[in-house]
Amino acid sequence: MSEDEDSKNNGLIIGNTDSLRSFLRSASADPHLSPDLQQTASTLASQAELPYRQFRALWFASRSETQPKLFRLLYGSQFIFSSPKPREKSEELKQRLKKLADMAERNAYEELVKDITPRKTANEPFSSYKDQLGFEVG
Repeated sequence: MSEDEDSKNNGLIIGNTDSLRSFLRSASADPHLSPDLQQTASTLASQAELPYRQFRALWFASRSETQPKLFRLLYGSQFIFSSPKPREKSEELKQRLKKLADMAERNAYEELVKDITPRKTANEPFSSYKDQLGFEVG
């Protein structure tokens, strides 16, 4: 699929129904529409699914006197949503995510075994009032 075709098929896709086909056939013969839009309508009329953007362009370009109500045209249509391609992660991001996952796993393990492992003592001099009193002469 070319990039141009891919951009046309991005977004909402609707299933073609009899009412949509009837509108598209009449639009393909509508002299008030440009030849390009007439060709688009002719092409879309034969497809099972059609891009909403192209259908909307045809509907807005048609004359309001002959324009059917949008809800009547779309009644019974299936709406097909396409998912975008997942973004590629950079190597730097992958390394950072791995590091964060390892840290989270390590912290979860330490939390799990905190009751059965000896407590780590802080090696800070004079960390409490009691330690300060231990140096008193006396």
